[in-house]
Formats: sequence, C-alpha cells, structure tokens
Amino acid sequence: MFYSRYFIPTIKETPSDAEVISHQLMLRAGMIRKLASGIYNYLPLGLRSIRKFENIVREEMNKADAIEMLMPSVQPAELWQESGRWAFYGKELLRFRDRKEAEFCLGPTHEEVITDMVRREIKSYRQMPINFYQIQSKFRDEIRPRFGLMRGREFIMKDAYSFDVDSSAADLSYEKMFNAYMRIFERCGLNFRAVEADTGSIGGSSSHEFMVLADSGEDAIVSCDACRYAANIEKAESPLFTAASGSELEPLLKVSTPDMKAIVDVAAFLKVATEKTVKALVYASDKGDLVMALLRGDHELNELKLKNHLGWDEILMATEEQILACTGSPVGFLGPIGLAKDIPVIADRVVKGMTNVVMGANEQDQHYTNANLGRDFEVSGFIDIRTVEAGDACPRCETGKLEMWRGIEVGHVFKLGTKYSKALNATYLDANGREQVIFMGCYGIGIGRTVAAAIEQNHDENGIIFPIPIAPFHCSVVAVNTKDAGVMAAAEEIYFCLEKLGIEVLFDDRDERPGIKFKDNDLIGIPLRIVVGSKGLAEGNVELKIRSTGEVKSVPLADVAATVKRFVDEALAHAE
Repeated sequence: MFYSRYFIPTIKETPSDAEVISHQLMLRAGMIRKLASGIYNYLPLGLRSIRKFENIVREEMNKADAIEMLMPSVQPAELWQESGRWAFYGKELLRFRDRKEAEFCLGPTHEEVITDMVRREIKSYRQMPINFYQIQSKFRDEIRPRFGLMRGREFIMKDAYSFDVDSSAADLSYEKMFNAYMRIFERCGLNFRAVEADTGSIGGSSSHEFMVLADSGEDAIVSCDACRYAANIEKAESPLFTAASGSELEPLLKVSTPDMKAIVDVAAFLKVATEKTVKALVYASDKGDLVMALLRGDHELNELKLKNHLGWDEILMATEEQILACTGSPVGFLGPIGLAKDIPVIADRVVKGMTNVVMGANEQDQHYTNANLGRDFEVSGFIDIRTVEAGDACPRCETGKLEMWRGIEVGHVFKLGTKYSKALNATYLDANGREQVIFMGCYGIGIGRTVAAAIEQNHDENGIIFPIPIAPFHCSVVAVNTKDAGVMAAAEEIYFCLEKLGIEVLFDDRDERPGIKFKDNDLIGIPLRIVVGSKGLAEGNVELKIRSTGEVKSVPLADVAATVKRFVDEALAHAE
C-alpha cells in the first residue's frame, strides 16, 4: 500500500476529550473518528487491525467446532419479556417502537435470539453438542460512554452460544471455549490473565473474564505467584484463617469514645491495633431486608460476596434511619451486642478466630473492649465477605501469595445452565424419548476493545507499538528523499519484493521531511521500518528499525527482504 494513496489522517496534538492512552493514540494515528457519544467510525488503519483480530478469533472458533452465523441487531421485545430481562436490564437497553407500535430493542447481547432459534430447530439429543457464533455490532446505551473503544455504546463483539444435553456436557463445551480464548489472546501477543468472575446481568453458575494487564485497567484482579489461580477482585476468595487458641477471655468493658466514629481513630484512642477491632456494617436489600456484616477493622467488605450469599437482587448501604431503627445507635458506634431489633448478623471467617476485640456498643460515643464471640454475641454464619489484598495467601495452593494487577476485560465466558432455556422453553428429546431442558453456555469477546487494550499495554511516548499479529501492516518502507531516483527505485524494489513474499507493507512515498515520516510511522505502530536513503545505498545498506525494542541496524540491501520475512514469520509462528 502506498502511503500517498491511502487514508491515514494523523494529528499531532492530543485531543482534549481523550482520557486514556488508547483513545488518544487511536485518534492521533487516524484509526477512529467520533460520530456521536460512544459511537465511532472505524477508519482504514483501525479497521485493518480489527479485521486481523477478527480473523484470529474466527480461526480459533472454527478450530473449536463453533459454527458461524449472523443474527439481527434489532430484537423484538417479546423475547426479552419472555426471558424476564426486559424490565431487569435497565436503561442500557435501547428500546424503540416501529411504525406499528411494536416494541423492539437494539441488541446488547443475543441470548434470547439464539435460544429462540434453537428451540425451533434443535429437537433431539443427536443434534448436540452444537455451538453457534457471530461477529457483529452491539449497542448498549451506557450512561457514561468514555475511553474511546474501551467503553463505547456501539461496539463490535464476537458472541458464541453452546447447547448441550446436560451439565457435564456443557462443562466440556465451556472448557473447549476457555481453551480457545487462551489461544486467541496468546496469538495476539498480549500479557493477560483468565480470572474467575461474577456472572452479572448475563447470569449462570460461573464465569471467567479474560483480562489484558495494563496500568490503566478499570478492573482490579489478583493472581497467585505459584499456581494458575486468578480472579477479579470482586470474586477473589480470601484464605481461610485458622482460629486462634490459648487467648484468655478478658471481662467485657464499655468505654467512652467521644466522637470516635472511624475504626482507626478508635484504635488509636484505645491504643490497640486495628487488627484487634471488629467493625459492623448494616446493609439493606431493594425490598427493605436488613443484615449486619462483621469484619476485622483493617479489612474491607466485598459487597458482591455479601450480595451473592444473601441472594439479593440489589445491595445498598442502610440509611441512617434504618440503622437507628435496628441498632438504636447512630453510625460509627455499631456492633452486634444489644441490637434494638433482631436482624441477621453475618461475620467474615476471620472474625471467628478473634478474641478480646473492640467493637461498637450501639450507643453514642461508646465502644466495647474485650468482646468475645459466643460469650458476648452470636452470629448466624461465617462466610468469606472481605476483599482480598496483595500478599494474602493463595486460597488454592499452599505456597503462593496473591499479586494485585490492573486489567482490561476483553473476553468473558459463562456457564449459563438452564437460565434461558427454561425461560424460553428450549427443550429436546433424550434417547428415551423424554423431554429435557437444554444446557447453555455463552462466550463473548470485545473486538475493538481488544485492539484498544493492546494499545494500552503496548505503547511509548512516540506512539503505538503493535504486536505483529494485529498490526495494520507488518512493515513500512520509508524513502528518505522521493526526488532521488536511486532512492525511489531501491525503495520500490524492496516494497514489491516484500509484497511477493506475503509481507504487508506500507510504502511511505510522501514528499515530506524524513522527521515527519519517522514520527508518523512510530505513531501508527508499525512493527518494522526500513529506511532507504542515499547515504546508506552508497554503501549497499538500508536501515531496519524494530519498533518494540527501538533497535536500529544496518542491513545489506540484498538481504533486507529475507530479514524482514524471517522476523515476521517467526513472530507469527510464535503466535500460532
């Protein structure tokens, strides 16, 4: 491709509305342009990277026996009402009426549509297992679209849906998709983790997120430094502490703690470590149910763990009025001793091993010291409700410690079970002629989001550093002086030779200063750059720069095509 005939509208200045580096660089490199809030045009350079990633995804899906199809983006309300998600999904679902006043939505996902198709077409156990996938635009009406392709309203997604006869068979389909996803992101040359995650609005029994590691990532994740355990911070399990033994129980005392509401202030005032305190938090459901949660004073509550344990649809901090009604105390002095109203009290597992602790006395400016479980208060259960921290012991192996990372979610796989097949009555006849409910899984990858995440992970002060498998071009050829016939002839010879070898080349034939060409080539992230100049040619050499390392070396003109071919082939082979 000749640069002068292509469309790469690079810009020098960083756009003021671009907050993260991928958004900034994709705009500056001429990869995308904003049409409306959270909606973008994919310009030629950006589309090349997106199509490359799509091809990797398509190859691995096909290898995993998934079958490609395409579903409509416009979906009838009846299907969503049948599944129960029409009201539950919320304002992210863009709803509208057609000229006949029938209700529709723009699909943010396709569980309902694919299940409707399968219930019409799959009738026998002999037709399963089967897995359908598509690569298609979705729309979610985000309240705050931001970060370019990282969190847009319209986005390209690969979604797949598996259908099986039972849970064991569904587990095999899930494992096959999990392994396919591992290969996809490995082939892209990305540093990532597959982490255990919550199922969210999609539902199901369990799920894994695929996170590209980047300092700018919105999600906190942990992974073990000794085994393969990894989880989203919301899902991460805290290690089970062994109960302490041998501590003599001291007499319970009520002490004055004037205006001491924060646990650190109470601990400092009473001259005890925060590890010897227990804090109490009161939560409410959307239906008004209340619960008190206890955890060690220096630990943080994981609301998602508590919500999932309680089985609530929503979890909210209780209001001051609710707290006063059930405890008899204002916020800051809460505890399980002497509650004004009988509400469930749940404790983190760490609390079980604590003795002689400090906790609120349910009275203004008062705390207890030497409070002890069993003697002074009871709880209805011990569960893991705390947020893990870096350095915690791994909950799966005996030797590892948890490390904390920031990650960008680019893929998610779910074990759906029968959530949608039951709701939409998707059944089949088994070998004995009995009707059974189909078991499902679903598997999504953000296409544009993955390209953006690759940029977040691979860039420097000069621009993008694309991994070769998803780079828009493998190599560029830069003619330093286009008015020099010898330079142009040598540059064109290299260009056409590389093309014949199957290398994707951008020939920078523009009549621009060398510095401008070099800056643009670095900005758009092409992995290899060949510079052809009169001085080097006089010695029979050209300059080859490797973008990822910054290494620059002189290569004989006769060898440069073979050198580039070898470099690209090795990079792509490593990604296979």
